[in-house]
Amino acid sequence: MKPNIFFTADHHFGHENIIKFSERPFESLEHMNEELIKRWNERIGKDDIVYHLGDVSLGKPDVTKDILDKLNGKIHLIKGNHEYSALRVPDRFEWIKDYHELYIEDEEAAARKQKIILFHYAMRTWNGSHRGVWQLYGHSHGTLPDDEMALSFDVGVDCHNFYPVSYEEVKEIMKKKKWTPPFAPRN
Repeated sequence: MKPNIFFTADHHFGHENIIKFSERPFESLEHMNEELIKRWNERIGKDDIVYHLGDVSLGKPDVTKDILDKLNGKIHLIKGNHEYSALRVPDRFEWIKDYHELYIEDEEAAARKQKIILFHYAMRTWNGSHRGVWQLYGHSHGTLPDDEMALSFDVGVDCHNFYPVSYEEVKEIMKKKKWTPPFAPRN
């Protein structure tokens, strides 16, 4: 069976002030960490593939390692601006990059592959944006308004009830966008 593919960002494990900054509904740092781990593992199996688009943890490296050891899945990290601790446990990640162009086999996509640009930050334009390539990002914690004319959106936990988002969910969101190719023939 093919593994499921998930996207997420901005967990900020070990960051007590994020509860206040992002108005997260958690009573304490411990409650937030436990709930984020629980919701991650409810969706992700041990063989599933996860693309984390940055800001895994602001906790100390030993705390971060303990949390990462509790998370299911094969995690690929796109670096955010808060990765000091995550970078000290590189063995927990399949790879660590600043940016990635992902291709997912999909019978419904053009050429049977969906190309997705993965980056911590939202972009207004990206490689292939005028050809139906998607862009997923984090960093903004749901503070950027979604652009229904662009094939991009925030996969951060603050936007998705603190759960990772599956490829199928991303695809459904993209289908609802009003994007049209800018160079398509006009009637």
